Amino acid sequence: MPAEFTTDFGRGVPLENILEGQPVAGNMGGQEIVVVKNGSNLFAVDGLCSHYHSPLKNGIVVNDTIRCPLHHACFDLKTGEAIAAPALDTLKCWRTEVVGDLVFVREVLKAPVLSRTLPQVPKSVVIIGGGAAGLAAAEMLRREGYGGPLTMLSADDDAPYDRPNLSKDYLAGATPPEWMPLRVPDYYATHKIDLVLQTRVTSIDREQKRLQLENGKFHPYDALLIATGARPVPLTIEGVDPANIYYLRSFHDARRLAAATATAKRVVVVGASFIGLETAASLRTRGVDVHVVAPDSEPLAKVLGTEVGRFIRELHESHGVHFHLGRLLSRADGRVITLSDNSQIDDVDLIVAGIGVRPSLELATQAGLQVDRGVIVDPYLATNDPNIYAAGDIARWPDPHSGQSIRVEHFAVAQRQGQTAAKNILGMKVPFDAAPFFWSQHYDVTVNYVGHAEPYDEIVIDGSLSGRNCEIRFSANGVLRAIATIGRDRENLLAELQFERRREVGASRT
Repeated sequence: MPAEFTTDFGRGVPLENILEGQPVAGNMGGQEIVVVKNGSNLFAVDGLCSHYHSPLKNGIVVNDTIRCPLHHACFDLKTGEAIAAPALDTLKCWRTEVVGDLVFVREVLKAPVLSRTLPQVPKSVVIIGGGAAGLAAAEMLRREGYGGPLTMLSADDDAPYDRPNLSKDYLAGATPPEWMPLRVPDYYATHKIDLVLQTRVTSIDREQKRLQLENGKFHPYDALLIATGARPVPLTIEGVDPANIYYLRSFHDARRLAAATATAKRVVVVGASFIGLETAASLRTRGVDVHVVAPDSEPLAKVLGTEVGRFIRELHESHGVHFHLGRLLSRADGRVITLSDNSQIDDVDLIVAGIGVRPSLELATQAGLQVDRGVIVDPYLATNDPNIYAAGDIARWPDPHSGQSIRVEHFAVAQRQGQTAAKNILGMKVPFDAAPFFWSQHYDVTVNYVGHAEPYDEIVIDGSLSGRNCEIRFSANGVLRAIATIGRDRENLLAELQFERRREVGASRT
């Protein structure tokens, strides 16, 4: 048990030490828990987030919920239910008792049986896609009490997995492959989710409400969720067989790249995007010599600004990454790469492309759904066909925070959209109004970003980039649009809450 969990709730804790809305960490029989006072109520739940096991004592309490500062998961203190991704699993709840002026934590409470009346019950639900949005939707459908036929059709080789970790701990060799699946293998059968892998849908017949599969078979649906995600933008280099260019989008890609870098000594990463830089960091952790080639003047400057981009570059350089900025790849001659300024990189063993992704819109386009740089959806994630929803990297939705129609490629957003779409498939009319959030890891530095600021016209940095403790505020026309933090996880969580409350005030005025 970590040393910070020294308070023993089994022996009692003074009630005066538990302040309103401030989680108090402790233990009960060696189990890490937090106790929260909310009005006249005392709640006790597991002390570690069910996502990446971050201590909830560092989180914030909002009404009857507690939020994790690491990746912004949210839990109901009354039931332990994970009500906002990326956490999917429930926390245990414990009975509390006040004896005199002491608070005791007793036994684990029996999980409540949630009984919900569904406004509408489709005859069947089909989800196209086996990623974050698809799994979150399937899980939420079952959690809300939908008992009808539920099918996930996925072109992937693998059951849903922790995609953000592909470029982080998995590629770095710190996470074993058995940790990557989001659910244990028997989860799908236990919850009567028919997960069909290596299956590609080729067309949607909206009139007949059926899908045609690549093998020629048809699959009917009553309600349909399209969550086909995005795919890497292909890289073409003169003198290089496309089959020898590596990407990092799927678990298959990650395994292939990890195997190839086991013997590689020098790798060129094309692109200074988040995925490119996270890949560079992981390969450096493996001891590979990494060269990053990109047309940018500083990495990530478009999203985070020039000053933050410079800090990120210098961080990578301090770990041995070589940058070739303001340049493109021109051609390859054997193991020699020539850049657009005629400079060369010798003895290159591998090329990894990280130049962006494109949403997989072919099915939506074929079906006649409204498409504009994404599948257009309403606040409830419904398309122009009321029986078809879209979520994740393909969905372009009306963001109430920025007032823009936006599409993002964030894991937690995809999961939350999947959960929202599932509720609306069941007729609950829940708008998707979460502030976008993502995180990016570079060695021991994590950048958390909440909001959406494209474009922005002002950046204010509070704190020290070099000290790895700062908040970066992005504004447009004098309005705060996004906040990024380094070393200030709790402040980023509070920023998310700030955006939510501003949205609620705006909604109350309309």
